[in-house]
Amino acid sequence: MPNIKSAKKRVRSNAKKADVNKLVYGSMKTAIKKFEKSVNEANIEEAKDTLNVALQRIDKAKNSGLVHKNKAARLKSRLNKKINTMEEAN
Repeated sequence: MPNIKSAKKRVRSNAKKADVNKLVYGSMKTAIKKFEKSVNEANIEEAKDTLNVALQRIDKAKNSGLVHKNKAARLKSRLNKKINTMEEAN
């Protein structure tokens, strides 16, 4: 446990930031899973809606520094590839 006042404050602020980061990262993962579920069910309309949400969440995680820009680009590319192959099949 820190003894210095500023170190105590850092512990508190780091805990708050960790909660926010967990929320942003978790919502990104959830949005991706919802998109993949709708793709597996072959529901094109729902997949398009959930794709937009997933892309927004990925961008938010990238902008806040939780996800590296290359990982964000890779995730977005994979999601777009899935919906494009789904549209070609229909």
